Amino acid sequence: MTLTMETESRIYRALRTASGASAHLVAVGFTIFVAVLARPGSSLFSWHPVLMSLAFSFLMTEALLVFSPESSLLRSLSRKGRARCHWVLQLLALLCALLGFGLIVYNKEVHGKTHLSTWHGRMGLLTVLWAGLQCTGGLALLYPKLLPRWPLAKLKLYHATSGLVGYLLGSTSLLLGMCSLWFTTTIPGKGWYLAVLCPILTSLVIMNQVSNAYLYRKRIQP
Repeated sequence: MTLTMETESRIYRALRTASGASAHLVAVGFTIFVAVLARPGSSLFSWHPVLMSLAFSFLMTEALLVFSPESSLLRSLSRKGRARCHWVLQLLALLCALLGFGLIVYNKEVHGKTHLSTWHGRMGLLTVLWAGLQCTGGLALLYPKLLPRWPLAKLKLYHATSGLVGYLLGSTSLLLGMCSLWFTTTIPGKGWYLAVLCPILTSLVIMNQVSNAYLYRKRIQP
């Protein structure tokens, strides 16, 4: 027996709600998990994984879920209000990322280690730079008069696409960080595989939200 369109729509909304809720829980849980492992304050290096997971697992995920119609924690706010909260969360993520990146650079200097010698380091630098450009570009959406010659619809499309790329870069940086000697020796065996699933899960949820709820809608507009 075929399902009616209304039933299919309800199932789809329920799945999106469940996936959004799981993304919230995973983003918070993974960040706390890394903080427990790193024990911030125990060494200079210990702040790096904490700040980076706070930036790219928690703050950036929450910044994008602000616009989720099913799982946003700020659904009562207007679109403009949510946009401002989104930008603030993204700015906080950028500040945490800059601080985390600066600390690891200083830590390498102190211990006489080379910089950007791994894919994790190179991807991390690219991600931080991308996040900075993304926050700067977001100002054009908060204040459209800054770019009066650009159609607002196109700016939103470009920003959404660039934001998705930036989020995936952040998730990739986290995954590469979990391949580091520090993480693999701290979490061996099955625990490592469970940890790796966290940024993968949130990435899938964010990709679905941005592509289906925003990019797809923009593509079908005449």
